[in-house]
Amino acid sequence: MRILLTNDDSINSPGITRLAAALRKAGHRVFVVAPECNQSGVSHAIRFLNGPCKLTQIGADTWVCGGTPADCVVIALRGGIPELCLLDDESSKSKQIPPIDLIISGINQGANLGTDIIYSGTAAAARQGAFFQIPSLALSLIHGDEWNWEMAADFAVERLDEMVSYWKPDSFINVNIPNRREKPAALVHAFPSLRYYNDSIEVYQAPNGCRYCFVKAWEISAQMEQGSDCGVTADNNASLSEIFIHPLLLESVKERGGG
Repeated sequence: MRILLTNDDSINSPGITRLAAALRKAGHRVFVVAPECNQSGVSHAIRFLNGPCKLTQIGADTWVCGGTPADCVVIALRGGIPELCLLDDESSKSKQIPPIDLIISGINQGANLGTDIIYSGTAAAARQGAFFQIPSLALSLIHGDEWNWEMAADFAVERLDEMVSYWKPDSFINVNIPNRREKPAALVHAFPSLRYYNDSIEVYQAPNGCRYCFVKAWEISAQMEQGSDCGVTADNNASLSEIFIHPLLLESVKERGGG
């Protein structure tokens, strides 16, 4: 497959480096377009509307972008990299076959479980790919005592076809991998959990009269429901959730049989 690979941890993250190497070793052609600095927590922010984004090729099929994760996907597919450009076929008045078979965002350094998806730049890049109606995955490695990147990359490549098989138009796939030396025993379909961020703000008054506000992070809590992504990963399985890309009222989701 021809795969566009991005992330929100930056071009220098071990997650994207290991995954690109594993995908290429498996025979895929991988185009890496990733932010030049950490963009964690930027959600679906875009910067190209406020000025140009610098795009620099730093290796074979590898570029660093001066924007957000969503910028990386838009710029790569809308002309920044001509080989990947999505264009209208004016002669047939229909879309050409996309030059990319799959978009992967990750592997993120840390979980994107449940409510995290709203804030995540990793998830936003996959959502942006789904806006183009291209199968898109967001992959994350949950925090642990050590970062088992090789395990996570190998697991993602081995289960790639299974992950993609869950994709449907107007959605992206969100996967969380437990951070252990051994690979997860199973990839389990799960619904996104509710997560609670028990943060507070500490304020310091500066001599110049300004207030400087610092976040004091407390432990994140979650509803550990059976079948949720938090519950699945707590049992040392990898979770997989289908995320709809358009806003819906909860009542509408329930009427459609979703969760």
